[in-house]
Amino acid sequence: MDRCVECGYCEPVCPSRGLTTTPRQRIVLRREMEGARQRGDLELLAELERDYDYEAIQTCAVDGMCQTACPVHINTGDLVRRLRAREAGPVAGRVWRTAACHWSTVTKAAGAALTAADAVPAPVPTVASKAGRRLLGAEQAPLYDPRLPKGGRPRPALRDDAAEAVFFASCLNTMFGAESDGDGKGASEAFVSLARRAGIALRTPDTLPGLCCGTPWKSKGHRDGYDVMVDKVLPVLATASDGGRLPVVVDASSCAQGLVTMAGQRSADLTVVDAIEFVATRMLPRLSVTATVSSLALHPTCSSTEMGTVAAMEVIGRAIAAEVFVPRAWGCCGFAGDRGLLHPELTASATALEAGELSARTFAAYASSNRTCEIGMSRATGKPYVHILELLEAATRDVVSTGPAVS
Repeated sequence: MDRCVECGYCEPVCPSRGLTTTPRQRIVLRREMEGARQRGDLELLAELERDYDYEAIQTCAVDGMCQTACPVHINTGDLVRRLRAREAGPVAGRVWRTAACHWSTVTKAAGAALTAADAVPAPVPTVASKAGRRLLGAEQAPLYDPRLPKGGRPRPALRDDAAEAVFFASCLNTMFGAESDGDGKGASEAFVSLARRAGIALRTPDTLPGLCCGTPWKSKGHRDGYDVMVDKVLPVLATASDGGRLPVVVDASSCAQGLVTMAGQRSADLTVVDAIEFVATRMLPRLSVTATVSSLALHPTCSSTEMGTVAAMEVIGRAIAAEVFVPRAWGCCGFAGDRGLLHPELTASATALEAGELSARTFAAYASSNRTCEIGMSRATGKPYVHILELLEAATRDVVSTGPAVS
């Protein structure tokens, strides 16, 4: 943080800039707090610390977009993660460590809860979630939104000795089901179908249902739980990939970035690839598009931007749509894993400009490359955002789909 010269280049890309504070302001406030501490101005220090929790820590998406605009490459999300780790209580730490040990059960339970909530009148789960937030706190209990999808499907189990890639299906697609306005396939099933059509054999890790990229623990500052997940994931991926010989393909951009970070921290010999990049380079040349859409609005994610895979998304888009549109006001949606459930005002603020630009016209299809980002954009625009691989899967079927996602 000491490298910051307060130039403000980070501010236009920060999802919380219209709601609370920007990366520059987070750093300036930390400096003011330290100055007050050194001067002995305890009253000012207490006031700044009280406001800083919500204004700077809880409403930070820790998406790292600030680093992409910073002349000296400061990722203020690293600061916020350290502060969250410092504030994380022992009880919450134990809960999240236990979750890491039983992640398959947790994801299935989350998906089942969403499916159950969808089956009852919307006020019932909404009131229940508000009561939970009053009891456990707004930083621990998510707020139910009737616009959330049902729970998703179990992660696939694939076994093929001749596999060309290891498929790490995201747990996001188990917790959150596919967009109801689509045909319900979801990104994982779409990727498997595309691989089959392209003649590419896949395998999945043996214990995939219990694995995660570690982002939920990392972003919340629960280091013990994160270490548990790292110790579970890396040995399994080493075995599944034949010691790093096969690429590990992930069907959610944020999860791909999470695995890249995880492997880098332990110097693991793994090649992790976002599914949109793998499909654009390895599958698309082998596929025949049988149905296209007239227009497609794309929402790049912060992870795809940082990993440099937005171009791959656009390549896929141009293969299936006559017109591909990326809003000029595009930015991080601020959903940030569960921030959009804990602080929906963050997502509402972060997507306001992009949603306003998109409202000027209607597109035949809307797509992104991460399930929670799709939920956030669907919520902001009222349009059904799906994973772009779902659209490609529909566009390469032998029989043209009559569903709303393809026209």
